[in-house]
Amino acid sequence: MIAVPSRPAFRLRLSWPRCILSLFLLIPASLSADEPLVADLDNHLVAITAGFTGEELLLFGTMQGDGDIVVVVHGPKQDIVARRKDRVAGIWMNTESVEFKGVPSFYSVATTAKSGLDLPPSALRRHQIGLENIRLQTDDILSQKDYDQFAASVLRNKVAIGLFSPDAGVVERRGRQLFRASVLIPTNVPVGTYTVETLLVRDGQVAAAQTTPLFVNKEGFGAQVYRTAYMQPALYGLAAIFIAGFAGLAANWIFQKL
Repeated sequence: MIAVPSRPAFRLRLSWPRCILSLFLLIPASLSADEPLVADLDNHLVAITAGFTGEELLLFGTMQGDGDIVVVVHGPKQDIVARRKDRVAGIWMNTESVEFKGVPSFYSVATTAKSGLDLPPSALRRHQIGLENIRLQTDDILSQKDYDQFAASVLRNKVAIGLFSPDAGVVERRGRQLFRASVLIPTNVPVGTYTVETLLVRDGQVAAAQTTPLFVNKEGFGAQVYRTAYMQPALYGLAAIFIAGFAGLAANWIFQKL
């Protein structure tokens, strides 16, 4: 079971008339009439510039028949090292570490379910619905107790910095077919390719699924600095030294003139 808040976790930005218009523009009528589930985003590209303060995207779609909608957003995968500190000779030191591979850098989930999702634990794990079902894989050999503690620390840290959503957001329905949900992109979101998975849950199973890509890229001068730092570290280091030296000389000259 996943926790469902009593009120919407995200502010829904577009009115229903605009949402319906988007459906007509972006989803072919013949496809929406034949498919049990059709969903799309109002924007597939998030551009991070120097003044980026986060962005709110709209996911919208249609469904055929009864059931609940679940939306799961995964960021690009990354490897994370979790460390444990213990007191050694009166000093707190890192004594153990575990590397988790393929951890999503961002995670959020939303659903139309009001009091819990009708899915077996195996399906929740397969689609990684809920924080407790995110796959945290490691090649390190450790006990189940240690694994649980290290995994919990990874999840706790991700929640603390706002990259993992601890509770399910709300997918809003209009009638029996239309639905929409907000996807909130925070300011510290990592760049890369994201997957937005939309599921139709019916009779205790996933009746239909659709995956929509989302691209988060840096743009502008900040993007050039970012690419230089990672693709040409030597050049970036020399430039940083030059700028620091020039700034020091300039500050010294100004101080002497005062």
